[in-house]
Amino acid sequence: MASPSRKEFDQFKYQNEFNKMNYDRVEIIVPKGQKAVIKEFAKAAGQSVSEYISQAVRERMEKENLK
Repeated sequence: MASPSRKEFDQFKYQNEFNKMNYDRVEIIVPKGQKAVIKEFAKAAGQSVSEYISQAVRERMEKENLK
């Protein structure tokens, strides 16, 4: 058991602080049921939903930038 004066490492808090310092959050709203579809496509691509959506946005921005 840890000493009462010793602060225990809080992994959840650490990850939240790291993410807050290093990433921006973007919330999207999709029609009911679409989230599950996106999740399945991301899983099939071997990516997280965030990675899948970020890649799609990057690819579209690159395509539109070439015009």
